[in-house]
Amino acid sequence: MTTPPSGLPPSIVVSRRDAARLEALLDAPQWQHDPAAEALLGELARADLVDDADMPAGVVGMHSRVECVDDNSGERHHLTLVFPHEADAGAGKISILAPVGSALLGLAVGQSIDWSTPQGRTLRLRVTDVHAGGH
Repeated sequence: MTTPPSGLPPSIVVSRRDAARLEALLDAPQWQHDPAAEALLGELARADLVDDADMPAGVVGMHSRVECVDDNSGERHHLTLVFPHEADAGAGKISILAPVGSALLGLAVGQSIDWSTPQGRTLRLRVTDVHAGGH
């Protein structure tokens, strides 16, 4: 599932707990007027918020371990979505405020996003598996 024909991004589901924690993070002064924070707020605004108990399996949330494949190259990626202070790109821990982090939030297995790397390459990342992480 890629971007629907309407041109809108794929629908996403976010737990109320993750949304509350992320909104609290974004309230901090250092994130005011930050483009990455504004992008994440946009994602949260369009998300379908659900209680933790109602969170469907196979949806990317905070601390989820995500397996995805670049449909353009076949390259596989293993990422863990984390808060900014936990980020460690070398260990595959991607900040929710990194462009690919906020784009992956709420995606389900089978959904994909187009993402431009800092080097200018375009990846079509398709989520192939999600392992729930601890909070």
